[in-house]
Amino acid sequence: MAGKAVSIARVFTRATQGIEAPQVSVEVCLAGGLPGFAVVGLPQAGVREARDRVRSAILASGYSFPKATKITVNLAPADLPKYGARYDLAIAIGILVADGQISERAVAGREFYGELTLNGDLREVTGILPAVLRCRDEGREAVIPLDNAEEAAALTVQQCVAAISLRDVFEHLTSPSPLPYIKPSNEKPQLTPHGDIADVIGQEQAKRALLLAASGGHHILFVGPPGTGKTMLAQRLLGLLPPLDERDGLDVAAIRSVSGTLRSAHWQQRILRAPHHSCSAAALVGGGLSIPIINANFPQ
Repeated sequence: MAGKAVSIARVFTRATQGIEAPQVSVEVCLAGGLPGFAVVGLPQAGVREARDRVRSAILASGYSFPKATKITVNLAPADLPKYGARYDLAIAIGILVADGQISERAVAGREFYGELTLNGDLREVTGILPAVLRCRDEGREAVIPLDNAEEAAALTVQQCVAAISLRDVFEHLTSPSPLPYIKPSNEKPQLTPHGDIADVIGQEQAKRALLLAASGGHHILFVGPPGTGKTMLAQRLLGLLPPLDERDGLDVAAIRSVSGTLRSAHWQQRILRAPHHSCSAAALVGGGLSIPIINANFPQ
């Protein structure tokens, strides 16, 4: 194997950084030497574990995994932290391209997202909506898990295909009958009512302040002892504000997407946060570790 030629392939995907989706280039190198499988490029534990998931998924799907070969996967840019299992599909496709089982032309102009199970099925990942938005802006096609199709369908303009398994993606890239694009849902979001200000008895000064803040787009701060109705009044502010336009609605939906709480019925729903009075200043402004937030306290 010392004289084996080096084979390199490149596949695109995207990371999660807040509500942004920076591009990640998955570079796969197959070379001679001692057999091994290394993932570099500032991967966290969940990304490094992709080695076993990808190997099992490729074999279980009926494709050959490179043997007696040193496999190096570089996730560029290397200074961007990589979290989670969202890179599994891109790594698997990159290995198949580098091994010659898929042509380089088939992956050009496409991006791949999804976690692989050991039998080759695709699992949903968080942060699909901002990734698909950026993919659309780059003029590429997004290949996503079927469980994330509902998020992508919220966009009126997109080029996404949804797959159930690695085998589906392989057939999409190699067969003359590719997967169809996801059709936009075109359904109006069902906004959850947060209460009517007319239901509030008294508090005339506070209600007038809410009306002025809502009509003029101003900030408002309620100060007072517990039990005086500050939270109740804040909830009524959402009922005074107009519906979100598409741009602001997508920003709100992106927050829900990275937190794993996005549902099509309320993807343009305004977010009401009610932090506890004992939370720290850092927690109030969103401080903490730069990792995806799971099970965030958003209304369902």
